[in-house]
Amino acid sequence: MSTYLDYSATTPMRPEVLERFTAVAQEQWGNAASLHQWGNRAALVLERSRQQVAALIQAEPEAIAFSSGGTESDNWAILSPYLADPRPGHLIISAVEHSAIARPAAWLEQRGWQVTRLPVDRSGRIQPADLASAVRPDTRLISVIWGQSEVGTIQPIAELAAIAREHGILFHTDAVQVAGRLPIDVQRLPIDLLSLSSHKLYGPQGVGALYIRPGVELAPLLQGGNQESGLRSGTPPIAAIAAFGEAAQLAAAELPHETARLQSLRDRLIAVLATEPRLRLTGDPMQRLPHHASFIARGGTTGTSQQLVRAMNRLGFGISGGSACNSGRSQPSPVLLAMGYSPQEALAGIRFSLGRSTQLAEVEAAAIALRSALHSLPQASLLSPA
Repeated sequence: MSTYLDYSATTPMRPEVLERFTAVAQEQWGNAASLHQWGNRAALVLERSRQQVAALIQAEPEAIAFSSGGTESDNWAILSPYLADPRPGHLIISAVEHSAIARPAAWLEQRGWQVTRLPVDRSGRIQPADLASAVRPDTRLISVIWGQSEVGTIQPIAELAAIAREHGILFHTDAVQVAGRLPIDVQRLPIDLLSLSSHKLYGPQGVGALYIRPGVELAPLLQGGNQESGLRSGTPPIAAIAAFGEAAQLAAAELPHETARLQSLRDRLIAVLATEPRLRLTGDPMQRLPHHASFIARGGTTGTSQQLVRAMNRLGFGISGGSACNSGRSQPSPVLLAMGYSPQEALAGIRFSLGRSTQLAEVEAAAIALRSALHSLPQASLLSPA
């Protein structure tokens, strides 16, 4: 038996998406900037895909700018104010951001910017009052991750974005884990910038998008041929973008049913493991991503996360030790540290993330396997619960 339970890291392309990718790669592969018929065909594919991605978040098609993925979109949003005006300013982020936000923020600090990292409670949630208190006259951007990839906590984005709008400050959110799993309506939410990634919703890797609210002026991160209305240079990967559009359209159509199904499976997994004394649920028990369950192995030490991931892999289950971008490292999780866990506890986080193919029997088998994996760890890696 082999069961993949790491859908927050990446998802496989759906058959329909792969079929679309292949057809475009074979038949409509032209450069969309070219004026001949091959270019025209590619341009039509590009714009159809833009409409499909826009519809997923209720956006205008012209508000979607394609990128190479969530990391580029996040970097673009964070660095754009600096690119437009490099004079030091003030940036507000949360203490539980993905590294695609946290690292460019640190890069700005090295260039004289001041960065406020909003604290979170034990569940990983921000208090809107803390954001309101952190706003300054020189605040130029606020960026808060919507659904935290490591612990699954969902932030009160509507309230946070409203505070930013009230003060006339640009608001960005990394919605990579949310898109295709929860409804998003940028017409109703005061969000100015929003990051998306294709491979988190059964599209190909290497393509994503940044939603840019009409009227928002954003400096380009990449310079060159002025593609994407001058916002993002580089010949667009037509087949990948077409597949992204197809994946977005399918996700939108299936979202109500699939969200409820995933939430039911997630709740079952959490309930089964609630009786395991060596595990502690991390993240908000209610305000969390529908496909996501995360835990700390109590008493863990250096290497506990990796050992559990490897043990589960030997038992036929693919899980992760947190964010895929930080897996394999022996440093405490910055996210868990920010949530108030000790360095020892922050070395022992694991994550299950469920997907379209996940069935109830697999979830229950994974819980049994995890109990076995916990028993297999040496005492040096897992001490008795306090």
